[in-house]
Amino acid sequence: MHAIQVTEPGGPEALVWTEVDDPVAAAGSLVVDVEAAGVNYIDTYHRSGLYPMPLPFISGVEGAGTVAEVGDGVDGFAVGDKVAWTGHPGTYAQKAQVPARVAIVLPEGASTELGAATMLQGMTAHFLACSTFPLEPGHRCLIHAGAGGVGLLLIQMAKMRGAEVFTTVGTADKAELAAGAGADHVINYRDEDFGDAVERLAGARPLDVIYDGVGADTFERGLEVLRPRGMMVTFGNASGPVPPMPPLRLSAGGSLYLTRPTLGDHTATRAELEWRADELFGWIADGRLDVRIGARFPMADARAAHEALQGRATTGKVLLIP
Repeated sequence: MHAIQVTEPGGPEALVWTEVDDPVAAAGSLVVDVEAAGVNYIDTYHRSGLYPMPLPFISGVEGAGTVAEVGDGVDGFAVGDKVAWTGHPGTYAQKAQVPARVAIVLPEGASTELGAATMLQGMTAHFLACSTFPLEPGHRCLIHAGAGGVGLLLIQMAKMRGAEVFTTVGTADKAELAAGAGADHVINYRDEDFGDAVERLAGARPLDVIYDGVGADTFERGLEVLRPRGMMVTFGNASGPVPPMPPLRLSAGGSLYLTRPTLGDHTATRAELEWRADELFGWIADGRLDVRIGARFPMADARAAHEALQGRATTGKVLLIP
């Protein structure tokens, strides 16, 4: 089969479409004919070496397709099932070996493209809004990158839970998308400082929580607009990792809370994985949650997909199609 392999960390040019051995269905795993693979910022961190990976490796941690083989000891899956998964490398490929523990059978009516577009970013938005800082009516939250894959989903979930939503974007088109998802206040960070805009709209230090997937460019200013005992949730590094910070900075800001959650820790049990996935696909089926697929690239053009993602030229979900 063919796959996107990384032999040395680097830029998008490190993603090479090459012939590799077909996977086998080891005990506890599935072999899936991949029909769509999700492109996520974590893929760029693996590719660059920010998050080191054993070399060589096949890129991608999210995908969906049709089960071709079922390994020993696997229950609940059969050849021909449409499945989706996240949390295991090797999805930028025509076939993938997938541990059954991270996969779900897609509900009737859900396409494999929808599955690949929902698992990582959808469950990330779910744990942020429902578990890390469980939003309630009256809460004020700031969601950075509101037109991105996580951002658009998180805005919708925050509104479902009754929060007042502030969000940042970089273009007028992205502002329109974020407003369409339900954001109450959309701030173009190229036009004004986002912290100044938040305080102009809602007064001094009004935010209960900030969901920050941008990282270095937004972290420090965000701390300045949190209320005393507010929470900074930093979950991504789109502009680079957040620099080291002394804990005294949190006390000086008013006994602030800081957390760096991961999806793996919020889907550590089968029950939690299924709860989050069931809620997501239920909301989609009910028309309460819209998943935007903003771009599709041929899998062989993964380099172009990474360039578009890191160049902030995408909205919603980016997929690779074998």
